[in-house]
Amino acid sequence: MSNLLLQTKLFKPSLRPALINRTHLIHRLNESLGIGTLSFAVRLVLVCAPAGFGKTTLVSAWLAHLTTTNPQFSGGVTAWLSLDESDNDPIRFLTYLIAALQT
Repeated sequence: MSNLLLQTKLFKPSLRPALINRTHLIHRLNESLGIGTLSFAVRLVLVCAPAGFGKTTLVSAWLAHLTTTNPQFSGGVTAWLSLDESDNDPIRFLTYLIAALQT
């Protein structure tokens, strides 16, 4: 594998100004983290849907919502990694995962 990494895979895309508010889905994601309780309910949330169903937009909006509405997450650290079929190689995946965690 080449030493060059696609930097665009490591950064959360910006939200569009005319975003459809999906409060019910954001609420469900918040519940998965145990928002409103004393500790996290889970450590990993998987968002799975077919291509074009808005997974990236939803997670970007959720992260923006977390940092603006929940004091415990203000200044919170997140990592972003966009994957595709070529990231199925374990070494390539781990290389990108480490790079995402270092950003």
